Amino acid sequence: MTRRAVVIGATGQIGRPAVRALAEDGWRVTAASRGGDRDPSWPEEVRALRLDRADDEALSAAIGDDCDVVVDIVAYGTAHARQLTSLAGRVGSAVVVSSVSVYEDDKGRNFDTQAEPDGFPEYPVPIPETQRTIAPGDASYSTGKAALERELLAADGLPVTLLRAGAVHGPHCRTPRELYFVKRNLDGRRRRVIAYGGRSRFHPVSVHTLAELIRLAAARPGSRALNACDPEAPTVLEIATAVDAVMGVAPETVLVDGPPPLPTVGDTPWSVPVPVVCDMSAAERALGYRPVVSYAGTLPETVAWIERRLTAQPDWRESYPRMHAAYGDLFDYAAEDAWLATR
Repeated sequence: MTRRAVVIGATGQIGRPAVRALAEDGWRVTAASRGGDRDPSWPEEVRALRLDRADDEALSAAIGDDCDVVVDIVAYGTAHARQLTSLAGRVGSAVVVSSVSVYEDDKGRNFDTQAEPDGFPEYPVPIPETQRTIAPGDASYSTGKAALERELLAADGLPVTLLRAGAVHGPHCRTPRELYFVKRNLDGRRRRVIAYGGRSRFHPVSVHTLAELIRLAAARPGSRALNACDPEAPTVLEIATAVDAVMGVAPETVLVDGPPPLPTVGDTPWSVPVPVVCDMSAAERALGYRPVVSYAGTLPETVAWIERRLTAQPDWRESYPRMHAAYGDLFDYAAEDAWLATR
């Protein structure tokens, strides 16, 4: 009998390749999203469904009584966790996307404390899944994901695989960190500034890596939390150089051996004072995971997507409003030029 999967958040950046991976692996997939749209890459047999996640009855109807796995890309907080646990006995298992932001270091520092003096967490390199996690709550994205995890891992009768995603990259991303370098290259910037000597490492994860982990976890039900990151964690300088190679440019990089000299100068979306790198060996053991893509190998499609978006809407604050809300002014060229002029 063909296994049935329901994917919630199917038309987001992770959901699109996840639906395709499951369908190509033989699953009968219902792709649920707020708009009920289809991705052109999905096989015809994928069923697209409009779903309001906040409507418990609609969610229950979408799941039905013959669902082998629920894949939840957008779950967050206790309420979503309890929606899923209420399905125990009706579905075989669940695969839920979480975040590496649930981790905190041995001094209680985490992503929520990073703006405080000496507040950036110092994690082991690499971070294992046994690393302590932040207290659950509703105060931030990280505490909400921690609340989601705690509720799901304590559930009876519903095996849940939690995938702690790193810095997600790929087409359809609403906050693409690569924008930092792509836009500078498109704007003809000949010099750029990178803090911490360009050595910062914030472990990325391709949407294709996540789709593979989802595919494997769906076929191997269990209750566990697993890191979900790419096979390599490139430095910011390596990322910049890789983006340049895709775009065929060679700007000068000015490295600052320390924190950003000014709030809007040299502070890339990957800039961290100490490494954030995750251990992927547990996913290898539990799921049989093997790398399917490399960061550099997926960059051409990411860069092309960003370029198309900027062409359609040149004001990056309008084409990527969430990016602007999260990071502020990433392209303060006047401040950059003024600082460079002092060198």
